[in-house]
Amino acid sequence: GNGRWAKARGMPRLAGHRAGVEALRKAVRAAPGLGISFLTVYAFSSENWSRPKSEVSDLMGLLKLFIRRDLAELHQSGVRVRIIGDRAGLQADIRGLLEEAESLTINNTSLTLVIAFNYGSRDEIARATASIALDVAA
Repeated sequence: GNGRWAKARGMPRLAGHRAGVEALRKAVRAAPGLGISFLTVYAFSSENWSRPKSEVSDLMGLLKLFIRRDLAELHQSGVRVRIIGDRAGLQADIRGLLEEAESLTINNTSLTLVIAFNYGSRDEIARATASIALDVAA
């Protein structure tokens, strides 16, 4: 990931995460011209909560900065933002920003940017299984 990329270059992990955000910006700008209509990025794994608190805080700060700084440009460029992952337990300001990004861009069609945030395949399977169990019990 971004942290390993930075470490291999003798840089702090946060520098790698920042470089990842810049790479995302470039990919989003280039995708429609390349005929790409869906772009999914793994922004924060549900397993990332076990990282040092300072790194988790840095990652949350980068997400907030990205949405606040880039949402208007994404919207003007016709990018639809979709968020997948578990929002339960996220700070209210982060949940609000995620919801704002989705609602503002819901009708955009040039590119769908799917951001996997607080997402993990094991967690997804567990939540889907619990949902099925509730449906069967009802």
